[in-house]
Amino acid sequence: MFKKIVKRDGKIVDFNLDKITDAIAKAGAATEEFKHDRAAQLSEKVLKLAEETVKERTPTVEQIQDLVEKVLMDSSFKRTAKAYITYRQDRNKTRNAKSNLMGIYKTIAIADASEDSDVKRSNANVDGNSAMGKMLQFGAEGSKVFAKTVLVDPRFAAAHDNGDIHIHDLDFYATGTLTCCQTDPLKLFANGGFNTGHGHLRTPNSIASYAALAAIILQANQNEQHGGQSIPNFDYAMAPGVNKSFKKALRNNLEKYNKYSGKKVDVKIPDDIAYGDTETLKKLKIPETVIETSNEDVEKQTFQAMEGFIHNLNTMHSRAGAQVPFTSINFGTDTTPAGRLVTKNLLEATDKGLGHGETPIFPISIFKVKEGVSYNPEDPNYDLFKRSMEVSSKRLFPNFTFIDAPFNLKYYKKGDYNTEIATMGCRTRVFSSVFPESDGIVTGRGNNSFTTINLVRLGIKHGIALKERKEADWTGFYKELDDLMDLCRDQLLERYEFQANQHVRNFPFLMGEGNWFGSEKLKPNDTLREVIKHGSLSIGFIGLAEALVAMIGKHHGESEEARELGLDIITHMSKRCDEYAKKNHLNFGLIGTPAEGLSGRFTKIDRKEFGTIKGVTDRDYYTNSFHVPVYYPISAFEKIEIEAPYHALCPAGHISYIELDGDPSQNIDAFEAVIRKMHDSGIGYGSVNHPVDRDPVCGFSGIIADTRCPSCGRVEDEVPFERLRRITGYLVGSLERWNDGKKAEEHDRVKHNVSGTYTKAQKAARECAKANSAAAFGKE
Repeated sequence: MFKKIVKRDGKIVDFNLDKITDAIAKAGAATEEFKHDRAAQLSEKVLKLAEETVKERTPTVEQIQDLVEKVLMDSSFKRTAKAYITYRQDRNKTRNAKSNLMGIYKTIAIADASEDSDVKRSNANVDGNSAMGKMLQFGAEGSKVFAKTVLVDPRFAAAHDNGDIHIHDLDFYATGTLTCCQTDPLKLFANGGFNTGHGHLRTPNSIASYAALAAIILQANQNEQHGGQSIPNFDYAMAPGVNKSFKKALRNNLEKYNKYSGKKVDVKIPDDIAYGDTETLKKLKIPETVIETSNEDVEKQTFQAMEGFIHNLNTMHSRAGAQVPFTSINFGTDTTPAGRLVTKNLLEATDKGLGHGETPIFPISIFKVKEGVSYNPEDPNYDLFKRSMEVSSKRLFPNFTFIDAPFNLKYYKKGDYNTEIATMGCRTRVFSSVFPESDGIVTGRGNNSFTTINLVRLGIKHGIALKERKEADWTGFYKELDDLMDLCRDQLLERYEFQANQHVRNFPFLMGEGNWFGSEKLKPNDTLREVIKHGSLSIGFIGLAEALVAMIGKHHGESEEARELGLDIITHMSKRCDEYAKKNHLNFGLIGTPAEGLSGRFTKIDRKEFGTIKGVTDRDYYTNSFHVPVYYPISAFEKIEIEAPYHALCPAGHISYIELDGDPSQNIDAFEAVIRKMHDSGIGYGSVNHPVDRDPVCGFSGIIADTRCPSCGRVEDEVPFERLRRITGYLVGSLERWNDGKKAEEHDRVKHNVSGTYTKAQKAARECAKANSAAAFGKE
C-alpha cells in the first residue's frame, strides 16, 4: 500500500484510502445508485489497480482520480461514473480559472499599464497604474471568472473564451446592472429634487445649481450602471435655471436701481418671467439699464455654470474613484432664448477648455441637427450650428446627430424633446420599442446589455482566405451566422432574466428616484422586470471589412461587389434581430460594436488558430463595426456614402468618422461640407477626427507635427506633448492608456480628402492596397 501521495500543488502528504472512499460515496449518494459500503468496496478496487499499474512509489492525485473513473466505468454504476467525470471536469475548470486569475492579478499588481499589459488598458478611461484603478481591475477580473463559472451557461462562456462571441461588461454581470440611461433632469427636479443616498437635494433655483446637480445626476447614475450616462435634452433641462437666475437678477438690479438712482420703480416681477421675454419686459416698463445689467449678469452666470459643469465632469470620480464618469449630453434644438443661451455658453466653455487650456475629455457633447431648427440659414438655431462646427474643428466636440435621418425623423414631434434622437456618445441608440408607451421615446431608457459576434472568424472559415476553396461558401457562412445569432439571443435572454430579478432597492438612485422609464411606479422591494423591458438587448458585430476580405478577397471600400455583399450580411442580421424582438416581445436590435477593449482580442485568438492572413489577421485589430478600414485611402464623401446605409440597419447604435488632416479650424468650409454630407446621406450619428496636440509647458494647443512645439520651440523631452485622439466615441488624452490593438489602429489611420479627388500619394496607396489584396488571394 502507498504511504504518500503528491497533491496538485506539489506537496507530498500521507496517503489516505478513506478520502477515496468518501469521494466515491458522495458521487454514489448524488445519483442514489449506492451507499458507503459499496463505495468502500470500489475504493479497494481502485487501490488494487493502482498497485498494479502505477510504477512510481508515490502516485499523484490525478493518477488516482483517473483510476477512480476507470473503476466506476467498468462497474454497473454508469450514472455515477458520468457524474464523477463531470464533477471532476468542473473542478478542473474552476482550478484552471483560479490559476489564470492569479496570473492576471499578478499582472495588475506588477506590470506597467503603458507598456506591459492589455489587461490594464482594457478601458482607456481608467488609469491602470493608479491604486483605485488597480482595485477596480482586481474586482473586474475576479468577477468575470465568477460569472463564467457560476452564472453563465457553459455554452455561452465557451463561445466567449473561444472568440466566437464577446459578452461585453462581463465583469459587471454578477451585479445585475444595466448598461446606460438617458436621464431627464427635469423629471428629477419636478417633484422637489432627489436623493443620492446621502441626503436630499432640493430643486435648484439658479443656473449654477442646475448645472452642478446635472453633473451629480450623471455621477450617481454611473455608480449604478456598467456603461455611460447621458442627458438627452441638456439645453431644455438647463433653460429653467437660466430663467430663475434671470428673475433673481431682475429683482436684485431693480432693488439697486431704486436704492441708488433716487427713483422709485414699483414693479412686481412675475414668477414666470423668462430671459429674453422682451414683450413682457416692455409692458412692465422696467428701466432699460436694469434689463441690460440683468441680461449681462445671467449671461455671465450661465457661462460660469457651463464651465463649472465641464470642469466637474473632468474632475469628479465614480466607481470607488477609479475613473471620471463616462458622460454624454445632447443639445441644440431648444429655440427659446434661455435654451439658446445654454447652448451658446456650453460651446464657449468647451472652446475655452479646462484650467490650462486642455481640451475636455468629457462630456461627449452631441449637437442635434434638424432642418427648420438649425440646418438652414433661416433657421432659429443656425448660428449655434455654425458655432458648434467651429468649436468641434478645434476641440473634437461636439459630435453630430441628425434628426432628419429617415429612421429618426419618423418619431420626431416638433417641440417634444422626448422624441428627438439622442445618443449615449459612444454610439448606443435606444429609440424604437415593441411597447407602444416607450416607442420613439429617448428619455428614461437605455441599453440593458450587448454581445458581439466575430464576423471575421466566419469569413475565414467559409471564405477563400485559407485557400481551401476557390469560391466562398455563403450557405455555410449564413448557417453559422444564424447559429451564432441564436446563441447571442439566448445569452442575452439569460442575462435579462438575471437583471429582471434584481430589485429597486439594489439601484436606489437609478430606479428608486425614477430615472428609468416607469420606475417611479415601483416600490423598493419590487423587481425590475416591468421596467427594464423598455431597454434594449443588442447584438453587435465587428470586422465586416476583414470578413469580406476573407470571403472574396476585397472589402467594401475596394469593390462594388463587396459593398453589396456587406449590406446583404448586415441586412440579414438586422432582420433577424427584428424577428427576435417580435417573437420574444423585447427590444432586440443590431449595433455596430464600439470596439475598444475588443479591438485586438478577436484578432489574437484568430491569428493563433488560423495564422497570419494578409488583409485579415495581419494587423493587431479588426475594423470597427461596418467601417471602411482606417488604413484604406478614400475620400470623405465616398466613405460617408458607403457607410450611410448601415446606419439604418443598426438601430441599436451606429457612428461614422471622417479623418481630416491639418487644422480644420483654418478650413471651416471643408468641415461644414463633411457634416452636411453626413446629414444629406442619411447618417444617423457622425463625427470628425483631426489632430489635437498640446504642449503642457507653454500651453500651446493645436497641431505639433514633430518633436518641436511651434509656439515656444521646446523640443519634446521628459515632459511629453499631449496627443489627444478619439478612441471609439470618446477622447483620450494619453495614448499610453490605449491597448495595443487600438494603438495600432490609430497609427494606421489615413486622412480623408474632402474634395472627392486624391493626391498622388493617396492614388498610389489605393493602387498598392488593391495589388496587395489581389496578391494575397492569388487573383489577377
